[in-house]
Amino acid sequence: MAETASFVDPVFLARFGLSRVNVIDYFLHPLNPFRTHANTSNEVLAMQGISIGMFIQAGTNGIPLSPQLAEEEYEKALARIPGEQYQLLPPEDPSFYEHPSPLYTIRYINRTNPNSFKILGVYYVVEGVIYKSPAIRSLMKSNVTRTLDGLSGACSALSVCARYLPSTGYTWNFEDIDDDLDPVALMKLNKRMKRRKIMDHRKVGERNEAEEEGLRASAAIDEILVRLSKSHYITTTTPAHRTETIAVAEPPPSANSSTTGILSSPAGRS
Repeated sequence: MAETASFVDPVFLARFGLSRVNVIDYFLHPLNPFRTHANTSNEVLAMQGISIGMFIQAGTNGIPLSPQLAEEEYEKALARIPGEQYQLLPPEDPSFYEHPSPLYTIRYINRTNPNSFKILGVYYVVEGVIYKSPAIRSLMKSNVTRTLDGLSGACSALSVCARYLPSTGYTWNFEDIDDDLDPVALMKLNKRMKRRKIMDHRKVGERNEAEEEGLRASAAIDEILVRLSKSHYITTTTPAHRTETIAVAEPPPSANSSTTGILSSPAGRS
């Protein structure tokens, strides 16, 4: 069952209401999908006429008990029976022993002896609706997801403040950010980033065909730049305010003359 599922019985709530006296009976509703199909210790005590309401009315020696003492006596009766059972945990505010509480916490355990038991699940009854407490793994996953979404949104908001100039490099401009910020463009950017996360299931380091082609083109450009870096360039300005580049080639190693051959472009010739 999904952890987001819930159960509520409006008929029970309208007829009996909900309090600490009958919340266990409400949880043991036959239609509640969260209850176990095994015979629990709570049902064994119910067949014997033992309940929190009975302790409030009759007590242990015929003297009525307060709701808090009645719950303690009911817990002692459960502790004497091994097996699966549901515990009603004490409220944070003692006043909720006397008055209805908006939240009830029920713990599902498997008891082996009066002092030893294993927790099998935790459930919450919020305003009459029963929920199952999520697992720690689900809580961590949800928190990490919210954190990553927040960081992604922060990076997207800050990206519009980045400025790049070849002379100064990257700088940050936080002034007049509202004038430069395009909400529609930012929303489209966030959608593209989320779509990339959902649709791109490649392994780390794996590239597609376009990326491989880009890398090959980048390597070819680097090779051309390396070859050009081995030559010297002289830039001159012609009288007609035109700029031409004269490449000065290195003399071959076997040349005895100290004269350097000059290869000039015919751009300046008439």
